[in-house]
Amino acid sequence: MLLSALPTMFFTSPESMGMIKLSAMETNVDEASQVTLPRTYAIKTLGCQMNVHDSERMAGLLEEAGLIPVDRVPAAQARATDAGDMGADVVVINTCSVRENAATKLYGNLGQLASVKRERPGMQIAVGGCLAQQMRDGIIDKAPWVDAVFGTHNIDVLPALLKRAEHNRKAAVEIEESLKVFPSTLPTHRESAYAAWVSISVGCNNTCTFCIVPHLRGKERDRRPGEILSEVQAVVSEGAIEVTLLGQNVNSYGVGFGERGAFASLLRSVGQIEGLERVRFTSPHPAAFTDDVIAAMAETPTVMPSLHMPLQSGSDAVLRQMRRSYRREKFMGILERVRAAIPDAAITTDIIVGFPGETEEDFQQTLDVVEQARFSSAFTFLYSPRPGTPAADREDQVPDDVALERYKRLVALQERICAEDNAALEGATVEVLISEGDGRKDGETLRVTGRARDNRLVHVALPEGISEADKPRPGDMVTATVTHGAPHHLIADSALTGGGLWTMRRTRAGDAWQRRQAHEEDERVSLGIPSIRVGRPH
Repeated sequence: MLLSALPTMFFTSPESMGMIKLSAMETNVDEASQVTLPRTYAIKTLGCQMNVHDSERMAGLLEEAGLIPVDRVPAAQARATDAGDMGADVVVINTCSVRENAATKLYGNLGQLASVKRERPGMQIAVGGCLAQQMRDGIIDKAPWVDAVFGTHNIDVLPALLKRAEHNRKAAVEIEESLKVFPSTLPTHRESAYAAWVSISVGCNNTCTFCIVPHLRGKERDRRPGEILSEVQAVVSEGAIEVTLLGQNVNSYGVGFGERGAFASLLRSVGQIEGLERVRFTSPHPAAFTDDVIAAMAETPTVMPSLHMPLQSGSDAVLRQMRRSYRREKFMGILERVRAAIPDAAITTDIIVGFPGETEEDFQQTLDVVEQARFSSAFTFLYSPRPGTPAADREDQVPDDVALERYKRLVALQERICAEDNAALEGATVEVLISEGDGRKDGETLRVTGRARDNRLVHVALPEGISEADKPRPGDMVTATVTHGAPHHLIADSALTGGGLWTMRRTRAGDAWQRRQAHEEDERVSLGIPSIRVGRPH
C-alpha cells in the first residue's frame, strides 16, 4: 500500500562536514566573481515519507563524495533562479509516480533547469525515485540535458553516475530490477536533529489494482530486528527523541524471515530504548492488522496514540475490485478495538475518490464510513490511472467532473468532522514537541509550532516578554492548554491568559538542534574559502 503522499522540499545541512577536500571534481569557478567555490548540491523531494528517507541517504552519499549543501555556501545560494535550481551545482530530483501528472511536472521542472544549466558550467542534474524507476532512459529521451538517472533499488550509485556522466560527457542511466543495497545501510544526513525516519522494510507483496508501488519498489524486503534497533539506538544517541518506523506495509513485517507477530515485538522493543520519548509508524494495511499491535501500542508508553489506517473506499464492492483483502466491517472493527484500548487515539486515513466503476451508492458508503469513523485527518485523492496497474485499463472510468464533485463533498465532510472534533479539544492539556518549519507564520504570530502526542499540529503562543534565550528550541517540549480547535490544527494560547498553563522542558533533542545550528554557522563557506575541520564537534 501507499505511504501518504506528502510533497516535501528540503535542503540538507550536515551535522559534520568532516574534512573538506577541494579536488577538481569538487570545485568550480563562479564566472561572475572569479572565485573558486566548493561544489554544492540540493535535493528536491517529491512524494511520501519513504522518499524523504531515501533523500537523506542521497544527501549522505553526496557529502561523502565531497559535495556541500548549497545553503551552506552563500555565494552559491545567491545565484539561485526561479527555475528551482537553488543555486546548486548538482540538483537531484527524487520523484514520485503516484499521480498521473507526475511526469508532466517532472518535465516542466527539467525544462526550467535546462536554461540554468546552459549558463552554469559544470552543473549536473540527476533524477531518481519511483518515476525514474518507471520511465528509465525515457527521461533522457525527453530531457537529454539530464546527467544521471537511477531507480529506487540502487540509490547508492548516485555519486558514481555523476562522475561517469562528467567523464563520458553523456548521460549515465542505471536502473536495477530488484533491491541491491538496503537504503538504511548507506551514509545519511538526517533532515532533523530531533526526529528520525527508520525504515523497517521496503517493497510490498500486495496486489492492489490501483497501486504502482509494488511495480517500482518491488517485493517486500524486511530488515532484521537487530539492525533496526541498532539504528534507532544510534539516532537516539545523537539526540533524537522521536522515531517513525517506515514501511509500505509495516504490519506484514516479519514475513521475510518467517516470524509472526514480529512487528508488535519490534514496536515493544523500540519503545523500551532509553532516551526515546515518541515512537510512531506508517503505514499499516487493514487486511494484516492484528490485535497484538494494538496491545503493543496501548502497553508501550512511548508509542504515540496515533494510527494511520488507510480506508481507500467504504464500499465493499469497490474494495473487492481494488483487491484490498478486507471489507468495511473489518475496517470499522479495527477502529473500535483501537479506541477501546487507546481512547485518545487520533486515527488518520487515505481515501480514493472515483475508482473505476464507483457508483454514487458506492461513494455514499464511503461518506457513511467517514462519518462513523471520525478520522482526525484524511489524505484524499482523486483516482489517478497509473500505467501498468490493472485498474488503469478498465473501460468504466468515472468521468472527471463526477469524480471531482464527489471529491468536494468528501473534503467538506472531513473538514466538518475535523472542526468539530478539534473544537472539542479546547481546554485540553497538550505536550508539544516543537518542530522546525511547520509554523510558517510563527514569526508574525509570536508562536512556536509542533506536534502533540497524537501527532496533531499545534501552534503555541509564547509568554509575553520572553527573551530569545528562553524560547523553546526545535526538539524541546512545551505543555499548554488548547484555546481553539481549527479543522487542520490546534491553537494553544494559554500563555497569554492570566494564570494560563505554559511550561517548557529543555531536552537532549533541543540541545542537539542547537549544536547543529552552531556548527553549521561556524562552517558556512564564505567568499569561496571553505573552513577546515577534522572530526565531529563534541
